[in-house]
Amino acid sequence: MNYKDIIFEKEKPLATITLNRPDKLNAYTYNMGQEVVKALEEAGKDRNIRVVIFTGAGRGFCSGADLSDRGRHRVIDPLHHETAMGPQIRKLSVFDKPVIAAINGVAAGGGLSLAMACDIRIASDRARFSQIFVTRGLLDNGSTWLLPRLVGMGMACELAFTGDIINAAEADRIGLVNRVVPHDDLLTVVRELANRIAKNPPITVRLTKRALYRGVTNTDLLSQMELEHNYSAINRATEDSGEATRAFIEKREPVFKGR
Repeated sequence: MNYKDIIFEKEKPLATITLNRPDKLNAYTYNMGQEVVKALEEAGKDRNIRVVIFTGAGRGFCSGADLSDRGRHRVIDPLHHETAMGPQIRKLSVFDKPVIAAINGVAAGGGLSLAMACDIRIASDRARFSQIFVTRGLLDNGSTWLLPRLVGMGMACELAFTGDIINAAEADRIGLVNRVVPHDDLLTVVRELANRIAKNPPITVRLTKRALYRGVTNTDLLSQMELEHNYSAINRATEDSGEATRAFIEKREPVFKGR
């Protein structure tokens, strides 16, 4: 597929999706959302891709939806209204390969939702964050589900009710991001992390991701342990599980094939 509003690059075992409207701080359009979904589908189907990285071109990660593009968001059924960012947030919610956000600049509104929908968030020290919806008279994109799970209900309420802009250090302090790194080191740090993840058996990583997210909503430990037992049975049947054991016994680096 030819992409207009994103750059999609694959350099196995990593794929990188770069939002590419730098003159608009990578504000989302309907077309950009469709392209992100297509790129995620391609990365999901490619057995050589084990980790996906999201970042933005220029000074911004994503400043949210481009409000001038709202006329292109069809309202076929008022009860199923689609936003520019809805499809990719939902896609990320069921995407079982690890996804890392390399937050290079402003992440506001739906752009913050996109970052929160990723599994891991590494921020540049130049990054800025805002749950800006309330100041625009909006409420959207899964943010009310994602934000409290990262920063707690009290802090989520403060950010959501005010729409305040916070810097990278504050985002780190409240747990909105995993860590903050110097701006010029951002992609190097993220790729190093992605490659460390990619060295592990990919099926095990994907099952672990599923178990972690199921664990957030599971109501008791025993149910979660039963889920882990079932996933473990699937994992033990893979070639990579046997390779991990053999490599440990033989004192060598394992070679995982994703099967």
